[in-house]
Amino acid sequence: MQRRPGREIKRILRSTFGLDDLRSGQREVIDSVIAGNDTLAIMPTGAGKSLCYQIPALHLPGTTIIVSPLIALMKDQADKLREHGVDTAAVNSSLTQREEQGVLQQIAAQETELVFATPERVADPDFVTLMKRGPIDLIVVDEAHCISQWGHDFRPAFLEIAAAARELGDPPLLALTATATPAVIDDIKQRLGRPDMRVINTGVYRPNLHYAVRQVSNENEKRETLLQEARAMAGAGIVYAATVKAATQVHRWLREAGHEALLYHGRLSARERTQSQESFINGKAAIMVATNAFGMGIDKSDIRFVIHFQVPATLEAYYQESGRAGRDGGDARCTLLYDHKDRRVQLFFLAGRYPTADDVRMVYEAVQRAAKDQPRAKLKDLLDLELPVPKNKARVVLRMLEEAGVLGRPDVGMQQLSQVAEAYRERGENDRRKLERMTFYAQSALCRWKMLLEYFGEAAEWDRCGVCDNCVRPVIVPKREPAPSQSPMRSDLKPGERVNVPKYGRGIVDAVAGESVSVSFPNGEKRDFLRPYVSRLSRTR
Repeated sequence: MQRRPGREIKRILRSTFGLDDLRSGQREVIDSVIAGNDTLAIMPTGAGKSLCYQIPALHLPGTTIIVSPLIALMKDQADKLREHGVDTAAVNSSLTQREEQGVLQQIAAQETELVFATPERVADPDFVTLMKRGPIDLIVVDEAHCISQWGHDFRPAFLEIAAAARELGDPPLLALTATATPAVIDDIKQRLGRPDMRVINTGVYRPNLHYAVRQVSNENEKRETLLQEARAMAGAGIVYAATVKAATQVHRWLREAGHEALLYHGRLSARERTQSQESFINGKAAIMVATNAFGMGIDKSDIRFVIHFQVPATLEAYYQESGRAGRDGGDARCTLLYDHKDRRVQLFFLAGRYPTADDVRMVYEAVQRAAKDQPRAKLKDLLDLELPVPKNKARVVLRMLEEAGVLGRPDVGMQQLSQVAEAYRERGENDRRKLERMTFYAQSALCRWKMLLEYFGEAAEWDRCGVCDNCVRPVIVPKREPAPSQSPMRSDLKPGERVNVPKYGRGIVDAVAGESVSVSFPNGEKRDFLRPYVSRLSRTR
């Protein structure tokens, strides 16, 4: 007699993982997957997304494929499952030739219940042919926001997953992510070819995360503020920088100040990155200084603080990175050091992110030349050509040309190619709008959690969360006429100027951020006010 799903889930939970209960939202996702629904689960970091595919994988009779963008993450997950007695395989570029051969033989013999693979491996026809030897009951797409060209971690290789799923008989899909705006949700559905995907959103709100922004106006002030924050924090923490140069500089500053700090960025060797990550996870050093190359899926629950030394490009990226704090449910502080000049770094990155019209034209012309020698070439074959743009950009251009129905056609004019390029221009404009939203967040006097929730399409039932800096120390509006709309503009207020505030008296401007002005008073007190209520004192005596 077939076991009832509910009882079977409890049995697997206890016997395999040693747990008595599921967390909020997990059961709904698991039930949806076992029922055969294509499912998109949006769950905050630390909500237990891995169980949402591990339990269905052990319940269903066939093999589950987990597409993961990070080799270190899949290795960690696979090792833990093996410790629980689950037959698991992981196929990625870190394996030696002999190790890979052994893993592939294990898969061919159908001796695995779960197979972890990178998106690049899933796009390989030979790998798909191997997986077709046995029944595939579920495909899991971890960090699913990477498939969306509207997302902040877009990975072109993810675009091949839908085609691979069709080759494998279109089994149910489970897509997992911690962040997704309504636009990204729609794009994930489209890119996976599952427009009717059921969306289960357990919410992004995590009241144990205390958000704050420290306004700075120059490099020296930022350095001192960073060191102040680091001294004030207890426990493990991450400091994010936008560039390798800044990360290296911050790492040096912290070491010189006596902090045990590690360094992680994409220019380090794989061995150095692995060593830094393992040392941090094992508690050999309290602080990890890193670019955004570090952290996706990091298995360390007791991170007590995350500091952003430079402003990220989007609120999605900021939430994803800051959300690596407090996964154990304990209080954690997430601080952004905001200097308006840092926007230039992100604008520089945005300028080179998408293919230009010239890139589209050059790739199309290269494909036309290749078609004479390889008339039946597929997308994978075209990527092996000598193309005039970087491989990642080439993959995006080829996919867009294919979707537009012009890949391989010899009669395409510049007008049609310009239409393909226009889509990239629109994405660039969208990225700039996202950067402006990130800037607004940094400068605003509103509740930071309320801004985050609204950005991700959720409604906050309150105006003040009570834990962010703007709620703990809110901007003050003195009760005085005239109303703000009648007050003269004071956009030229600068830190260090002497000002007067009704009911509070004279002070000195400490920082200016959007509509708020931070003022320090002679008694040592510091308060924030709406800009129209702060008046400059005359420079004459």
